[in-house]
Amino acid sequence: MSFKIPTTQKAIRIHETGGLDVLKYEDIPVPKIKDNEVLIKNKYAGVNFIERYYRIGLYPTQKPYTLGSEAVGTIVLKGSKVQGFEIGDYISYLTESTFAQYTNYDPSEKAFKLPKNSTDEKLKLYAAAPAQGLTALAFINDAYNVQKDDYILVTAAAGGVGLFLTQLIKNRGAHVIATASSNEKLKLAKENGAEFLINSQTEDIVKKVLEFTNNKGVAASFDGVGQDTFQISLDSLARKGTLISFGNSSGAVDPVPLTKLVSKNIKLLRPNVFNYFEEPKEWEYYSNEFKKLVESGELKVRIEKIYPLSDYKIAAEDLEGRKTSGKLLLEIPQ
Repeated sequence: MSFKIPTTQKAIRIHETGGLDVLKYEDIPVPKIKDNEVLIKNKYAGVNFIERYYRIGLYPTQKPYTLGSEAVGTIVLKGSKVQGFEIGDYISYLTESTFAQYTNYDPSEKAFKLPKNSTDEKLKLYAAAPAQGLTALAFINDAYNVQKDDYILVTAAAGGVGLFLTQLIKNRGAHVIATASSNEKLKLAKENGAEFLINSQTEDIVKKVLEFTNNKGVAASFDGVGQDTFQISLDSLARKGTLISFGNSSGAVDPVPLTKLVSKNIKLLRPNVFNYFEEPKEWEYYSNEFKKLVESGELKVRIEKIYPLSDYKIAAEDLEGRKTSGKLLLEIPQ
C-alpha cells in the first residue's frame, strides 16, 4: 500500500504570541520522517486549552509554531526502524503540531493503534478523548487518589476534562460537587454523575461546599479555571485537603505564598499530565486503563461540535469564551 504525499500542506500556526488575531491558516512543508517515525495523514484533531497557552506565551515555544496536541489519522509513510505499525493503520496519538494535514511522529511514544475497520465515529472518539480522558484518569490516581465517600470539588465540571473527572470520580463511589457557569451546564454535569451542583455565576461556592460537607470542606479540588477560582478552591478544602490547579481558562494563578497552605496543612499541585506517564510502564498502565474505559462505554465522550481546520479561530473563540461544553474537534481537509 502506498499513498501519494504532497510537498506542502495546510496548517494552523503562530508567528508571534497574542490574541486570536495571531492565528494563521497557511501552507507549510510536509515534514520529513526519521527512521523511527511515521508520517500521519490527520483526519480529526482535538481542541484543548493548551493551544491558548502556547498562543499567548504562557508556555514558550519557538516560532513559527504549529498548534495542536492530539489527533487521529492514517499512517501513510513509515521509517525503517518502526515496529508494530504499518502503512494504512489508523493511529490516535498525543504530540505537538497536529493542527495540520500531516504530522511526523514516533509511534512508540504515546499512541493507540486502532483497528483497520474503525468507523468514522470511532475515529472521532479517539481524537476527542485521549488528552482530556488521560488527564482525568491520571489526576484521580496520581495527583489525588480519590477514595470512596470522598467529597470532591470539580470546577468547570461541564468542560472537556470536567466531564471526564465527574464520571471517573463518581465511579469511585465519591461525591462530586460540580461548579459551572449556567444551569444548562450543571444539568450536563449531573447527567455525568455530579451529586451536588453550584452555579458559579449566582451562588457562593465556598458557602455551598461547606453546606454540602457539613462544614468540613472537600478532600480535593480539581480546578481547571485558574485565577478566578484558586482562592475559592483553597477555602473549600478540608484539613489536609489537596488542591490540583491544572488549568488557566480565567488566567494564570498569581504566585502563591507558602503560608497560604499552613492553616489546614494543604497540599498544592500544578501537574503536567505527561509527567505521570514518562516511563513506558506508566504509559502502558494508563493507556490500557483508558482504552478499557472507552471501549466498554464506561467513559462517555461528548463531542460538542466539529469545525473545519480553517475555522480553528472560531473554535478557539467558542472554547475560550466558555460557550461550549464537552469536546471540540477539528476536521482536517483530505
